Amino acid sequence: MRLFQLGIKRAVDIVCAVLLIVLLIAIPVLIVIPVAIKLNSKGPAVFTQERMGKNGKVFKIYKFRTMRIPEESLDENGNMLEPKQRITGVGAFLRKTSLDELMQVFNVLNGTMSIVGPRPSLPYQADNYTERQHDRFKMRPGITGWAQVNGRNDLTWTEKIEYDLEYIDNYSLWFDIKILFRTVAVVFKQDGIAFEKDDTITAKTEETKLDIIAK
Repeated sequence: MRLFQLGIKRAVDIVCAVLLIVLLIAIPVLIVIPVAIKLNSKGPAVFTQERMGKNGKVFKIYKFRTMRIPEESLDENGNMLEPKQRITGVGAFLRKTSLDELMQVFNVLNGTMSIVGPRPSLPYQADNYTERQHDRFKMRPGITGWAQVNGRNDLTWTEKIEYDLEYIDNYSLWFDIKILFRTVAVVFKQDGIAFEKDDTITAKTEETKLDIIAK
């Protein structure tokens, strides 16, 4: 029964991704947002980053760029600005409305992500996972998920993973539908859009910080 539901889930992902892409082109959101990003700051309109997907496979996630490029992110002393200071004007709006995540419909279409599932973690975070926490790689990561409708970035990564594991252990199509309805409410309320809290999973060495900045 679970395998059947997962098959239906993938079919729904493909149909929804195609319909969303057609709709976003028709509006035309996929044209207006990139133009606004380019007019507001230097650099590409689309940001890509390595994330961990199903079975721990690394893939490229797509997002509309919301932060300044490294060359424009230095203070008068040549030091890197704090993350909040690097967010562009257009980027702040995109984050507030979650429109920066729209490009992930292409990840859904190519099979690296799902509409609903655990949010994809960065590779260095997985290095700090316990054996139990690695179970979150049993399903494709999602654009939205159980953790996102239960606190989003108000949660630590450890807390988010607990919600992810609860979702995986109790997966059903009805669970996905429940999450989608609650996602609409969360987006409109704009809860939890601030940067995530730090914990042992998000602890970074200086080498890792430089690597992330370079990307």
